[in-house]
Amino acid sequence: MTDDPAAPILMFDSGVGGLSVLSALRTILPQAPVIYVADNAGLPYGQKTEAEIAARVSGLLGRMTERLRPRLVCIACNTASTIALAAVRDVLEVPIVGTVPAIKPAAALTRTGVIGLLGTEATIRQGYVDRLEAQFAKGKILVRHGAPELVSAAESYLRGESVDRGSIDRAVAALRAMPDGDRIDTVVLACTHFPLIVDHLSAAFGPSVRFVDGAEGIARRIAHLTEGQRFERRDPDLALFTRNDPTLSELFPTLRASGIGCFSVF
Repeated sequence: MTDDPAAPILMFDSGVGGLSVLSALRTILPQAPVIYVADNAGLPYGQKTEAEIAARVSGLLGRMTERLRPRLVCIACNTASTIALAAVRDVLEVPIVGTVPAIKPAAALTRTGVIGLLGTEATIRQGYVDRLEAQFAKGKILVRHGAPELVSAAESYLRGESVDRGSIDRAVAALRAMPDGDRIDTVVLACTHFPLIVDHLSAAFGPSVRFVDGAEGIARRIAHLTEGQRFERRDPDLALFTRNDPTLSELFPTLRASGIGCFSVF
């Protein structure tokens, strides 16, 4: 446990998807200082190999924790967590909270017994997801679809652009077209980007479908691991990017609305 009340929580994602987790954390721990890291130089993760993702995430977080001295690291990215979480825990000496598909709560919610899962291509093929399905969704049907277009849609949406309706419709149609897809009544949003466009997904799926993501559970886990610690925000919360991109300024209004006041490149 850190003795420095200004030690931040480091929240890491490939892009801005982790803002859905940050929003949940703000509700529980509004006083906690946060450094939000977006690896925009590595985006998108979902189309990289497992080896590339594990090496990149472990290397970046190793350097960042050494320089930034966080009290806790949250990997607010399903793809990075399902692939690199164990490797990161092996090399870092701070508590690590990962993000995993919310299959357990979805299994408790479904009435038809058919659950849809939207994630990146890398996430949906992981054995970790197989194990979650076997452990928590026994007797249910889990229908998976990799929807990388939705990552781009969410990134564009937070830049103030309109969401490409075609990317939403294609993801929905792909799930519905699978065996038993017409019976889906609960959808797991297994990418932290996707809750940012949940209203668009809901409009496409219709009112009979409910959505589940892991943001609130992650926030509760962070609160549990930091219980009893003191928090002091001495400076505005910071967003760090791994590549200087001229379009980053388009994200600043959204980041400010999330309580982030400073921006820099790592």
